Amino acid sequence: MSDPKTLDHDENPALDAREEKSRERNTFLFLTIFLAPILAVVIVGSYGFFIWMMQIIYGPPGGH
Repeated sequence: MSDPKTLDHDENPALDAREEKSRERNTFLFLTIFLAPILAVVIVGSYGFFIWMMQIIYGPPGGH
C-alpha cells in the first residue's frame, strides 16, 4: 500500500476535503482580518470626503 501523502487527489478524497477546509479557513481569515476593515475605512473615508466636497461647493447645511 502506498503512502497517503503521495497519492493523487483523485485517489485520496480526504486530502481534498482537508485542502478545501484549509482554503476556506484562509479565505475567511483574509476577509475578516484584512478585507472587511480596509473596506470599512475606505467606505467611511469616501463618504466623509464626499460630504466635505459638497460643503465646499454648496456651503454648510442649514439656513443661510
